Amino acid sequence: MEYKVTEVSDFKGETKRIDFEGHEPVFINRSVVYDLGIRAGMTLSEEDISEAVGKNDYRRARERALYLLDERDYGYAEMFKKLIKNYDEEICYSVVNNLAELGLIDDRRYAKKCAEYYIVIKKRGKYRAREEMRQRGIPPELIDEAVSEYDGGTQERIIELIEKKYSRKLAEDGGVQKVKAALARQGYGFDEINAALRELDGE
Repeated sequence: MEYKVTEVSDFKGETKRIDFEGHEPVFINRSVVYDLGIRAGMTLSEEDISEAVGKNDYRRARERALYLLDERDYGYAEMFKKLIKNYDEEICYSVVNNLAELGLIDDRRYAKKCAEYYIVIKKRGKYRAREEMRQRGIPPELIDEAVSEYDGGTQERIIELIEKKYSRKLAEDGGVQKVKAALARQGYGFDEINAALRELDGE
């Protein structure tokens, strides 16, 4: 079936409204309208209309992804998860693949940044950091690679965390056990916690 375009008019911002005979109007970005040469008086097939809507959705999804990347880095899976809430699966894959090809999405780079954020800045233990990174959709092998850079210095990070957040609790009744539990929730192992507490006590 074919539909005759009766009018192409401004709608909101960069969006154009395309009216047809015997068909609901569609709302398309003006750049897509110009690219496809859509104008009043021409006839479009259902496939033509579907192509225009698809190009428009791709453009919107890509703009959304670029906006998100302006705020912070994203991994492949995390960006896909963001986009799939509003766009078709095929479009999401196309957008994320395109951004990955351009180097705007890079899982290895993202894994390194996440590891640094969780371990160095947030002072998470490696167990907790791994779980946080896994929830962001980072591949396991990249998590291992990124976290392995912080195999050393764990004791120092625990001591810094205790001095910053938990030093007062150590003086309370049962405080040592409470601090150990808090550190365990942060992802540190039993032996790591005890070693840090012994060193702190020695000081």
